[in-house]
Order: sequence, then C-alpha cells, then structure tokens
Amino acid sequence: MDRQLSRSARALLAAFVLVAAATAGESAVPAPAIPALTYADLADLADHATVVVRAQVRSVAVVEPARAPGLQPGWARLYIEARTAALLAGPALAGDSLRYLADVPLDARGKVPKLAKRDVLVFARTVAGRPGELQLVAPDAQVLWDPATEQRVRGVLGELLAAGAPGRIDRVREAIYVPGNLAGEGETQMFLATADGEPASITVVHVPGAAPYWSVSFSELLNTSGKSPTRESLTWYRLACFLPRKLDPKANVSATDADRVQAEADYALVLDSLSPCPRTRGRQVSPLSD
Repeated sequence: MDRQLSRSARALLAAFVLVAAATAGESAVPAPAIPALTYADLADLADHATVVVRAQVRSVAVVEPARAPGLQPGWARLYIEARTAALLAGPALAGDSLRYLADVPLDARGKVPKLAKRDVLVFARTVAGRPGELQLVAPDAQVLWDPATEQRVRGVLGELLAAGAPGRIDRVREAIYVPGNLAGEGETQMFLATADGEPASITVVHVPGAAPYWSVSFSELLNTSGKSPTRESLTWYRLACFLPRKLDPKANVSATDADRVQAEADYALVLDSLSPCPRTRGRQVSPLSD
C-alpha cells in the first residue's frame, strides 16, 4: 500500500490528486509492450539531461489521470521517492534522497508495474532551490536499470562529454556542387547550421571511374578522407537523426541547374548511407512540470 505523503511531497505535487496504484491500474487502458530502447532513444535523453543517475525506488504514489496533463492512454503518472545509487553524469547531488514525477506504461493487466526496491536510470535536471527534487527531461525519462543498459548509457555519455564532441545540427545552411576539370570529377560542400554556432560540414567527392564518397567535419577544417561515421556513434546520431529528409532548395547555391541537381543527388547519397534513425519512444523531450 502507498504510504501517507509527507508535506514536502504534497508541495511538489501541488494540485495533483493521488490515488492508489491498484485503483488507477484497473480503470486505465493497458499499453502495448514497449520495445527495447535504441541508441537514438538513449542519446535523445542523455543529450538533454544535466543529471543522469542510477536510483533505487523507495516509494510510489499514483497521480489521478485527470490531474496528469498529457498522459498517454495505457500509462500512469507516478510521484516517486528514490535513493541515489550512482551518479553517472552531472554535479554532485545534495544527499541521496530523490523526488520526481515519471510516466510509466501499465502492464498487460492494466496495472502499474511494481517499482519499489527496483533500480532505475533517471535522465533529469535539478530544480533550483529544491535539493533532491528532479525534473525529468521527458515524461518517460525513467528507464529500468540493468547492467547492459547502464553500459550503453555510459558509452553515450562518454561521447557527449568528450572534447570536441559533435554538437546538435539545426539545418543545412548552404550546399554547393563544383565540377572539376575532368569528366566525372567534382565536389559538393554542405555547410551545416549548429545549435552552438560551431562549424560543421559534409564533403562529397567525385573521382572519375570510382563511386563518390563522403565525410563529415565538426571543425573549421574540411574533411575529404571518405570515412563516413560509424553507425550508432554520436556523429552518426547527429546526422542520421536530425538532417532534414530533403535539401532545402534555398540552401542549394550551385551555379547551374545541372550542378544543383548533382548537389541534391549528393545529399540523397549521404542520407542513404546513414540509413534510418530508429526510435522506439519518439523524439519528444519535454519535462514534466510540477
């Protein structure tokens, strides 16, 4: 049974009305099984979190669906109190007591899964002036812990925190194809607009008698090595998951119609090489507010 909420818990929940987990579970629509998280899913969460923590759930209270705006059918919104088990990224937390709201899918019986004493990974931001209170970067930014998932998350965090890590891409700012002196020779340069204003570019090289190849650079220096990014790496994620599906005609500044067509074809070549960006949880990263 859920224990009586403390005064601080009631303050955190504000107008939310709590009901027993069993009651909410019986009246809600069960959700379909949730597929395993992909690299892109984990990167979406980690990229927006200032704190990533492994925690052990101590207690759970269910928020009445009518008081949980944006709640998906077949899900429940929970007020969770937990204990810090390990800090994977972010500043040191004040004490080991944590409090936050999280959305979780109901089980096959339409009930809230049992989380007490289970370990979870939480992707969140701290709340100024409220030690121990966290705000998840997305409603579902609490992930059940297991050693393999933690290892994958640590790998993503290592890439994000590395010096010179590729930043977020907003759009293709400019693309231009310049033919060479020989038939079949040429080069397309695509300059990318990034969220942090740092330089980024893609270069597609055409050599007579050979297949075109491309490479990417996240610095002032152009990269013509022909080494495209490894799948499920941060560089791959930045490109495969955020490049627009078509080249904006306004960004194509090639000199002639034929050159413009070639720039478009080279952009399509890059997208095809990257392959799709699979996600199982969608792209939304928006915190739950209290």
